[in-house]
Amino acid sequence: MDLGSNIRTIRKRKGITIASICAATGLSQGFMSQVENDKTSPSIATLEQIAQALDVPLAYLLLKKEERMQVVRKEERRRTSGGTEQVDISHIGRTPHLRMTLIDLAPGASSGDTPHAHEGEEIHMIVSGSVTAQQGEDVYDLHEGDTFSWNACVPHRVWNDSDKPAVVLIAVYTDSKRDAEPI
Repeated sequence: MDLGSNIRTIRKRKGITIASICAATGLSQGFMSQVENDKTSPSIATLEQIAQALDVPLAYLLLKKEERMQVVRKEERRRTSGGTEQVDISHIGRTPHLRMTLIDLAPGASSGDTPHAHEGEEIHMIVSGSVTAQQGEDVYDLHEGDTFSWNACVPHRVWNDSDKPAVVLIAVYTDSKRDAEPI
């Protein structure tokens, strides 16, 4: 963990000097220098004081770089296709257990010719257009603003049988981490 460099980065970004951190916490400049250079590990109580002086939550100081907020600009989204060739997938973002995608379904497009299953739980929101969703014997026609969710281990299928494109926002949660899997 880069605790010291996290503290230094936050301090510099906020324009706070080591001297003012020391004045607020009662810690010595030598100790703060050692903390920022990862030469010593402060106690949780000391970290709480440093976090207060920096005006950030303690938990924020403890996050690894890959655990911090990630931004994917619209133009930077990875795009793939899936199901039938008329399905365009924009990979919006991910954490190790959760991923979000935006699916464009052309008229007649589907997630596949037959229902499929995989690990995880899914929540879908129809952003525009309308789709039909099937899981087992349940079949629903859904329209803009409607949502549905399911356990993805039960075979399921989504298709657009209208004459207009449809857009669906999907959040998928999995128990196992998906670090190596591209979004």
